[in-house]
Amino acid sequence: MFRFAGFELDPLRASLRATDGEAIRLRPKSFDMLQMFVANAGRVISKQELIDAIWPNIHVADDGLFQCIREIRIALADEQRQLIKLVSGRGYLFDAEVSAAPADRTKPVEGVGASAPAIEPRRLADEASQQAGPAVDQVDPLERKSAWPRARALTRGRWRLRFALAAMVVLGAAIGLTTARFIFKPASISTQARPVITVMPITGMSDDPQTVQMAAGLAERLSDGLSRVGNIRVVSLGVGVTFGAMDTAAGRDAQASFVVTGQLWKSASSWDLQARMVEAGTGELLWSTSFSVGAEDGDLLRQQYRLAGGLGYPLALRVNKLLNGETRQASTAGAAESAGGNAAFVIEQARAFLDHATPERYQAAEAMLEQALAREPDNADLQVALATHRLRGLQTDWYPEADRSRMEAGAEAMLLATLREKSTYLPALGAYCRFLTATNRFAESLVTCAKALSFDPWDGTALFQTGLSLMQLGRFEDALASFLQADQFDTPQVSRWTWLLGAGLACLYLDRDEDAVNWMTRSIAITPGTGRSYFILAAAYRRLGRQQEAKLALAKGMEIRPGSTVQNVGLPVKNTSPVYLKARDKVSRTLIELGLPES
Repeated sequence: MFRFAGFELDPLRASLRATDGEAIRLRPKSFDMLQMFVANAGRVISKQELIDAIWPNIHVADDGLFQCIREIRIALADEQRQLIKLVSGRGYLFDAEVSAAPADRTKPVEGVGASAPAIEPRRLADEASQQAGPAVDQVDPLERKSAWPRARALTRGRWRLRFALAAMVVLGAAIGLTTARFIFKPASISTQARPVITVMPITGMSDDPQTVQMAAGLAERLSDGLSRVGNIRVVSLGVGVTFGAMDTAAGRDAQASFVVTGQLWKSASSWDLQARMVEAGTGELLWSTSFSVGAEDGDLLRQQYRLAGGLGYPLALRVNKLLNGETRQASTAGAAESAGGNAAFVIEQARAFLDHATPERYQAAEAMLEQALAREPDNADLQVALATHRLRGLQTDWYPEADRSRMEAGAEAMLLATLREKSTYLPALGAYCRFLTATNRFAESLVTCAKALSFDPWDGTALFQTGLSLMQLGRFEDALASFLQADQFDTPQVSRWTWLLGAGLACLYLDRDEDAVNWMTRSIAITPGTGRSYFILAAAYRRLGRQQEAKLALAKGMEIRPGSTVQNVGLPVKNTSPVYLKARDKVSRTLIELGLPES
């Protein structure tokens, strides 16, 4: 917790408060910039250093920097520029006495359930930095002036520690990638040839201040997310600035490969967004989308995250497919070709067969995919679809015991073959991430899921698989944070019930039974046909003393999954941690008390 000039800044909770406790809202980039100023109080920071730190890997117009500084000055009532001073020709100086003390971590983090913080190295660095030396406010007030050089050295040491920890995380990931059982082929897009995506300002289609602010923040969040994609570069024009309608000319001037534009409307009940991506040189339309986010709950930050996720998730997937050789125009295959086995048509038909899954429908879908792959043995999408299909069969026990090992090995071999040819292909990365989690190879799963997220940071499915691995390793808090981040983006929406289920199970293991009920109720409202959800809900009700509701939930679970026992309703225990096994056994005992058979 940093204190200065009557304010408190808490990096852990990303909060700024006045002395009277009133919360002061800042956009994420403005908050990050204020944190950098505070941590470097008394030192001149150049404009370029600020831009590199706050917008890494993004080319940002100067006006984005200036607007952040203006917003900070307004928040701190620094209209006279006594706290943030411009040092002509050198940069900016934060001229205030700053004291630091451990934050009170017994208080709940604001926004849990709506916009929880992501798991990131900065959080670990913040905790480790408390060991770097004595807090500044431990210095005798009479020695405060002479202590400033030490204080500045301390803050610089903290930033060095943060960067070092971040580097260690990156190094660890690199080691993990080289020691995993598979070796990814280098990306086909070289660093020198990385395409440039220009993100134009999102146009708010009214002069309403809320719409203008939402549009500006949405463009900023989209640019931030795309900047984490490893094989592209991002140019963000006018971050934090409201522009009128603009065409792609500015994007062409910025030497972009692709240009993204969007328009945002506000109705009484929703935010409505339309967006498109064109090729900068020709203006050819490569991708477009439109979607809505409900506005009834009044949580603007949550709505902005979901708008960014709804735009960023399919955009990142489309860019990834373009960079992995997909043709720019959708297939124009005729009906005869489709009927004869066009790959996309077959994959959709196989998925449709599983809408009301039975062993017979499952086998029919598998036969369709096998026949299509025999016709097109090098088709990556068919390989991924068949491998994913077989993984589902393994998880639902639709293969005889004698065939399980062969099917598992075959599914993995198909995915690895695809990844050797297309090491950055998101469908294959996502499928392998799920495969490794389902087979309890948690270390490899975390590496692969992280790689998938490095190409689409809004992928809720990869975040869900990450959470499952963390949970079975006994890291329940980190697992919950991963599920909450997936809920924050809410993409892809077809999978939203999964991370809600994951959050409910993590809360159950953390003895947060009321929270578990809330999450499971939301999950069941979306997808009521999974027995496991009702068993989790039954255990939470039982521990809350709501016996009748617990029995009803258990009965519903048994109706959906007849023959369920304590042994087969939980996740597999292979390679799981003792912490996880202890929590799992506690839940199992609760279910046994309710009447679920042990075996």
